[in-house]
Amino acid sequence: MTPSGISCCLLALLLQQTDETDTIPYFCCLICADLKLLEEATISVCKSLVEKNPRTGNLGSLIKVFLSRTKELKISAECQNHLFIWQAHNALFIICCLLKVFISTMSEEELQLHFTYEEKTPGSYGTECEDLIEELLCCLIQLIVEIPLLDITYSISLEAVTTLVVFLSCQLFHKEILRESLIHKYLMHGRCLPYTSRLVKTLLYNFIRQERSPPPGTHVFQQQTDGGGLLYGIASGVATGLWTVFTLGGVGSKPTPQLEQCSPLANQSLLLLLVLANLTDAPDTPNPYRQAIMSFKNTQDSSAFSSSNPHAFQINFNSLYTALCEQQKSDQATLLLYMLLHQNGNVRTYVLARTDIENLVLPILEILYHVEERNSHHVYMALIILLILTEDDGFNRSIHEVILKNITWYAERVLTEISLGSLLILVVIRTIQYNMTRTRDKYLHTNCLAALANMSAQFRSLHQYAAQRIISLFSLLSKKHNKVLEQATQSLRGSLDSNDTPLPDYAQDLNVIEEVIRMMLEIINSCLTNSLHHNPNLVYALLYKRDLFEQFRTHPSFQDIMQNIDLVISFFSSRLEQAGAELSVERVLEIIKQGALALPKDRLRKFPELKFKYVEEEQPEEFFIPYVWSLVYNSAVALYWNPRNIQLFTMDSG
Repeated sequence: MTPSGISCCLLALLLQQTDETDTIPYFCCLICADLKLLEEATISVCKSLVEKNPRTGNLGSLIKVFLSRTKELKISAECQNHLFIWQAHNALFIICCLLKVFISTMSEEELQLHFTYEEKTPGSYGTECEDLIEELLCCLIQLIVEIPLLDITYSISLEAVTTLVVFLSCQLFHKEILRESLIHKYLMHGRCLPYTSRLVKTLLYNFIRQERSPPPGTHVFQQQTDGGGLLYGIASGVATGLWTVFTLGGVGSKPTPQLEQCSPLANQSLLLLLVLANLTDAPDTPNPYRQAIMSFKNTQDSSAFSSSNPHAFQINFNSLYTALCEQQKSDQATLLLYMLLHQNGNVRTYVLARTDIENLVLPILEILYHVEERNSHHVYMALIILLILTEDDGFNRSIHEVILKNITWYAERVLTEISLGSLLILVVIRTIQYNMTRTRDKYLHTNCLAALANMSAQFRSLHQYAAQRIISLFSLLSKKHNKVLEQATQSLRGSLDSNDTPLPDYAQDLNVIEEVIRMMLEIINSCLTNSLHHNPNLVYALLYKRDLFEQFRTHPSFQDIMQNIDLVISFFSSRLEQAGAELSVERVLEIIKQGALALPKDRLRKFPELKFKYVEEEQPEEFFIPYVWSLVYNSAVALYWNPRNIQLFTMDSG
């Protein structure tokens, strides 16, 4: 049988009319391993169909069948009519499988030709078919935004989202960022454009709702007691069996709590939203999906929309906030949070005004705490989120007022009671120390220190362990500074004895370490000059390790910033000496508290306020587009691409 014959038989079975006791095979979404097997088993047939399509026009015929079936979907959903929904879903499933092969093996120009071939008229062009791609894209978007989400429509909604992801997946097969694309053009102009805000809103609500997959058996007619035909038995078995594989993770396996809770539609919708938001601007048109994400408002906001943005809409911010708090374990949810905080001022204002900000910050801190288990991009996004939040003084004050009890995931020390602010400091310092010993990434250092610097003027009632860790980090930096100095000195002596020995570039290492040390001294100084009387534990830790600071008193790079620190150490050391020897910890803290009130503030030199603002680098798409597609590649539901064909990123970049 020829490939085109196979296609016709498949299509016939797909669309076969049934009575009450008959049904049709239901092509459910599969887990990645099954899809790999499916692709390997059908790749030759699909490629043959590609070769024959100019003569047969099977692709266009199948798409027209799907388009005709979708016209009745909304009514079918309202009437609980499975038949049209099944037929439309099965047609779309086959289209999606074929599209994946087409897109991975040919250019967009060749793809467009395959959409324009007329059945039985090889190579001809028809005006009706020239916009078949646009018609299909528009139909998919309409399906997503207009069909109500029910058990019987769940899988076709998921398939529509998946097919849009596949349509955009041409980026995976190019090393360079696609700035002009046929599919991008269709999505940003013409018939698809008016649906921009509704599509973004629907995808967001899919993420918010986290609707689970319907249970096995939802998608097939219940067998009648008087029996059915052979076709019924086979088709029902295929449909139920494949759906069980998808929802339970494998034949015969038991569902885990994590898998039970997952929502394929929510995950796929979020991935599509991230892909759309990161499409590059057209030469004459900014990305409308990014515009929609940047401008949507709370449903409780009654202010008028700006006429400059036709894609603005409203959404329930409370529901969105709850979903963001609950889903931060996934890279894509953290990336969405970053995008909203960075680009949407309405969301940022709302989040910073929340009285339960710990529900959002704690999952972010947990990501950073488990830095060894996370990929670097996820860590960066979590850290930048903290940096954006710490730009707000109200946030920096409020986090020290939130008292947490029994942080079970923090393993270094039992924390029975600690403020959110002190915990944030502990986790950021731990991230710096991990980076110093493992990855040695200057970018990570810079953002960690910037977040601490933004907070430093509002440090309040620092936990004793947080105060100790601040000074311990400075101690670690001091030792590293001394070690590099010693190595530089030894190398210099060695080079004098042998003119042939190249001198290592220790000056650059020393410069980086001194920049970090300077930053740490500025953070300590900022706390002392702005909130000394609120932080006796930091003064205690400073006095306990006062010898650490001796070597920097006369150092030209630190002399100015050391003046205040040296003054505080001298002032409190003198008061402790006057109080006598062998003082208890409680007595020392009492003396520090009394001294903090007595220290004349005008004796402390004023420095410019430490404030750092996150700014995206030029051409952020060079980072974000590969990152987003690595997330799609690694975590999209029921999508498999041969890793050997991927050009956009290496397999370890996601």
